[in-house]
This record gives sequence, structure tokens and C-alpha cells, in this order.
Amino acid sequence: MPLHITSLNSGSNGNCYYVGNEQEAVLIDAGLSCRQTETRMNRLGLSLQNVKAIFVSHEHSDHIIGIPQLAKKYQLPVFITSQTLQNTRLPHKLFPIRLLQGYEPVWIGDLCVTAFPKEHDARDPHSFLISCQGTNVGVFTDIGVACDHVIRHFKQCHAAFLEANYDEDLLENGRYPYMLKQRIRGGKGHLSNRQALTLLQTHKPSFMSHVLLSHLSKDNNCPQLIREMFTPHMDSTELIVASRFVETPIYTINATVEAGFYE
Repeated sequence: MPLHITSLNSGSNGNCYYVGNEQEAVLIDAGLSCRQTETRMNRLGLSLQNVKAIFVSHEHSDHIIGIPQLAKKYQLPVFITSQTLQNTRLPHKLFPIRLLQGYEPVWIGDLCVTAFPKEHDARDPHSFLISCQGTNVGVFTDIGVACDHVIRHFKQCHAAFLEANYDEDLLENGRYPYMLKQRIRGGKGHLSNRQALTLLQTHKPSFMSHVLLSHLSKDNNCPQLIREMFTPHMDSTELIVASRFVETPIYTINATVEAGFYE
């Protein structure tokens, strides 16, 4: 069964990724206001009535700020680890909270969502693999390094939201203070363009049809630069650069080739 995916927004000003089939969908993070989420989904012809749950990657505000209003209005269950929940101020009595465990699959209708640990400067950060009858989509953002958990799941994906946060030279020569630069590139911050490209070159499966480069820095990256860097290495995989300001089109992902499980 195909999966339909879009980035509603991607960047430090808000992150929200939609993955669904014809009947049900999930949001990975909700870093937009409820109104913006509704507006962008309406423009795409998507209905929030099909969204059945929100999954939280970590507690940073650009991933959770829209949850209280959105989850309350639509009574959406919010899947979140206990440690991440402790580091938020979510008014969880207003909507259902479901505690999330790494590597324990959660079924939302025909969608299977599996969280797995990642390296980031948060309490208990996780990334996600969303599967539906053999079609796999991964969300790999806010990761400081492509650890074994990330590599293992990236190899299974027919499509991936892949962080390419910063260009190393732009960061080094930019206006950020030294401590912030170290946080970003220090192994628990964000993935650089070069690190993302290395992951893609080394571990992209032949059946991966789409890569949405995500969470680009406003100050330390450039969409044109990253397109020029990645395009020669894409083969038949379509490259999309997710925007910090608007939603992407909807992409339909089909498992035309069986994705086995790789160690």
C-alpha cells in the first residue's frame, strides 16, 4: 500500500511531517501552530480528520509548540517517551498521552510506527520509521551523527526525511558564537551537509525513491548549494529540499522493491 508524505515545515522555526495512507495518517512532531497546520494541510487537500496521532521526537519547542492546541482540538493521542514528557510542559490532561518506548512498534490502523534512539542534545530523543504493508518512510532529523540506529533504519526506507542542517564552511565563518557552533557540530547537535551526503552515498538502498533534505539552517546553509552538492549522487532517487516557510507537495511512495531488514 502506498504512503503519502509531505513536510508541512522543516527548520528551527517549526517541524512537522505528515505520513499516511488513504485512511489514516500520523504527524511526526507538531512545531507549527494549529492554524498553520490546518492551513497548510487544506492547501494540499489533506484532512486532519485522517490524522490519528502525533509522535514526538524530543522536547525542543520547534517540535512541540503546536501540540497543546492541535491535540486538544482534534483529541489526538500524543505518543511521547516518559523522559521527554517530563521535560515538557504539555497540558496532558487535555488530550490523551501514550507513553512511547524505543523499538516497540505502535499500530495506527494499517500504519506501523517504530521509534528508535538517536544522538541529539535532548533528554530522550528518537527518530521514526513509518511502515505500511511493505512501504517504509523514515524521519531522520535533529541527529548529531549517523549512529548505528539511524543507519540500520535508513537502509530500509523507500523514502526519507534526512537532515542536512549546515554547510561546514558557512557555520565556521558565520556569526554564531563559538559555543553554539560547537553545539551544532559536536556530535549531539545536527547533521552537516557532508555527513548527510556520506550517509546517503554509503547506505542508500537501490529502492529508495525520494529523499527530502530537511531542517536546513537559515544562516548556515543554502538550498541551491545543497542541490548542487547532492544531485550528482541521486541516481534514480528524487531529491527534494524541504522549506522552512511552506509545505512541500505530497509525494506518493510505493514499495516497488521489497525492503528487507538489514543488520
